[in-house]
Amino acid sequence: MDPLKTLPVAVIGAGPVGLATAAHLLERGLEPLIFEAGPTAGSAIEQWRHIRLFSPWRFNLDAAAVRLLEDAGWETPRLTALPYGGELIDNYLAPLAATPEISSRLLTSARVIAVTRQGMDKTHVRDRDATPFTVRVVHDGGEVRDHTVAAVIDASGTWSTRNPLGTSGLPAIGEDTAAARISSPLPDVTGRDRTSFAGRRVLVVGAGHSAANTLINLADLAKEEPGTTVLWAVRGASADKAYGGGDADGLPARGQLGARLRRLVEAATIELHTGFGISSLKTLETQVSVEAVDGRTLEADIIVPCTGFRPDLDILHELRLNLDPAVEAPVELGPLIDPEFHSCGTVQPHGAKLLAHPEKDFYIVGMKSYGRAPTFLLATGYEQVRSVAAALAGDQAAADTVHLELPETGVCSTDAGTTCDVPAASTADTDGSAESGCCAAPEPVLVGFPTGLAHGRSGEH
Repeated sequence: MDPLKTLPVAVIGAGPVGLATAAHLLERGLEPLIFEAGPTAGSAIEQWRHIRLFSPWRFNLDAAAVRLLEDAGWETPRLTALPYGGELIDNYLAPLAATPEISSRLLTSARVIAVTRQGMDKTHVRDRDATPFTVRVVHDGGEVRDHTVAAVIDASGTWSTRNPLGTSGLPAIGEDTAAARISSPLPDVTGRDRTSFAGRRVLVVGAGHSAANTLINLADLAKEEPGTTVLWAVRGASADKAYGGGDADGLPARGQLGARLRRLVEAATIELHTGFGISSLKTLETQVSVEAVDGRTLEADIIVPCTGFRPDLDILHELRLNLDPAVEAPVELGPLIDPEFHSCGTVQPHGAKLLAHPEKDFYIVGMKSYGRAPTFLLATGYEQVRSVAAALAGDQAAADTVHLELPETGVCSTDAGTTCDVPAASTADTDGSAESGCCAAPEPVLVGFPTGLAHGRSGEH
């Protein structure tokens, strides 16, 4: 008998993509078993519930999950509104996790520490594809148990493994010792974590959207709390990457964020230090001294690390993976999202075929599937798991037919420099030619939104 008919499918992570995975498996007649390391669904998002998403609700809801919710009497949020992380939890993930179909299959405070094949390590090949998986889990209270499953879908994300502050992919010398003066990547500086930042000298490190959000919130705090000083260090020669494309950004809220950040720097509300690659941290009695590779130093009371994230691959050590050597994404996906060459945040729709590994019936999905690449859209993850569920159910035609499933078709994915709002439907003239306005859908249709930047790091000077 096919083990998929008798054993559950392990889903690692109960964030948006993990719960969507479970919903799609259920629709396919498969039995999900969801392991969530935190105490509730969406525990990682809980840590940045004060941050507003760039994309509106319509792009953050999975179709199968919505069908489950609607059966339970759920009310759809206003699809054009931009939710905060907390609203994503309270109005979507928590109700979804509470449905009988999901709650009966969700184990919280259940941290996966290893995945392997039952009775064999990665060096064994005989009957490997027909052998069930073993998922080793530390449950609430410290009990360790092995779970036998037919397939594994890793949707655990990357939140738990931030990139270090140092250069060359390594922690700065002294970074571990200075841990008490390094905050979480997205602290709530005007709310929950206010006392840690009010009246302090704060150094934000990084040039991404997390840095932009934190810097703007710190600038707001400085207005209310005298003595709050905001420093910003970036490795590059300029902060243009963080400022983004302004009006050319396919997500207007993202473009507005960068524009506001630029104004704060120009007004000297934020003290910007460019070309500041950190070599070492020295913990002093009340501060930490941060030294750059070129010898410059900054002193701060607290450092906010907005340096991005990387996947935790340790739990997958006994599996046969095929990962891109640069970004640690599935090997065929890696070149499509490599930040060395791509900055637009768009990628072709993809599913089980592109995400497959030599380890049959094992998939990495969601943010973790992007490895170290920073641009990920929830809608991309939802399409991934729809395809993966179809593949595991034996519906290869559905698995291979990948496309963008959104309320409106035609996501703006034209060249940088346009001023498109989103969503923008593709339209045609009566003679069948594409309308001259921006956002006429190119071929192939891309999943994502341009940032207004023309290229990745390879084009920086």
